[in-house]
Amino acid sequence: MSPENTFNSRLNAVAADTETLLDQILGAAPLEGERSRPKRLLEAIRYSSLGGGKRFRPFLVVESAALFGVARSQALMAGAALECVHCYSLVHDDLPAMDNDDLRRGRPTAHKAFDDATAILAGDSLLTYAFDLLSRAETHPSADVRIKLVMALARASGLGGMVGGQILDLAAEGRFADLPRPHTLAEVETLQAMKTGALIRFGCVAGAILGEASAERHQALERYGAAVGQAFQIADDLLDIEGDTATVGKATGKDAAAGKATIVGVLGIAQSKERLKALVAEASSALSVFGDKAEVLKMAARFVAERQT
Repeated sequence: MSPENTFNSRLNAVAADTETLLDQILGAAPLEGERSRPKRLLEAIRYSSLGGGKRFRPFLVVESAALFGVARSQALMAGAALECVHCYSLVHDDLPAMDNDDLRRGRPTAHKAFDDATAILAGDSLLTYAFDLLSRAETHPSADVRIKLVMALARASGLGGMVGGQILDLAAEGRFADLPRPHTLAEVETLQAMKTGALIRFGCVAGAILGEASAERHQALERYGAAVGQAFQIADDLLDIEGDTATVGKATGKDAAAGKATIVGVLGIAQSKERLKALVAEASSALSVFGDKAEVLKMAARFVAERQT
């Protein structure tokens, strides 16, 4: 099997396993401590989290955890938690008050399929459910490890991570008189490291936490995740300019129209593509401590840079 086929096979396997797990844990039967699961809300949650996406973030958790021999079932639980946060962020990002998108993954966004209020509550539910999953013994028998996962995901998701990056992204559109518009390369890098990079970086660090890795190996995966996170966003920004709606599965050309701050906007297309190549090399170099065991993660960095959807 070629390296490309090996990577695709592993990515698809994690996607299928994540889909199966999410389908199971987002069932209609209430859990201990829950009173009921309202039908409309559950339908919106399932609509927003099942049947779409490459599950790249859970893939990073599973593959980074595999470097330390972590049980796949444990890594999938942590990956499902991360995917819940990611899906919640998409639901909220698409709302009229945010990016006002009508299409996501080739179908109507959650607020179009249901309504704004239901979409907000579905997003809220997915966010809180992520920490429910991380708190379970199935994720890791050690309470200390589970607490570290909860803290890491909370910080990647919140004020100093994804949510903070989202308000900086809105500021770049000139929405707030009291918040300056990010425009320098350093400011845009900070914005994107928070909004997009933080969850991707967590996906890599989660494997190190699950595997109770040494500081050296933990830091290696953190450097890898930071490079892949920036590469992912640059590739996404290039797709917004060069891609088409039918292929990408969402509206394109909106970022430039909204005046969003992007590295492509600062550096231009040619330099951004060079930056993308450098980030792939940086990501691969960060994994040198793992030797051949990290080949699939190196392929993941190339996949991010070359993706067309």
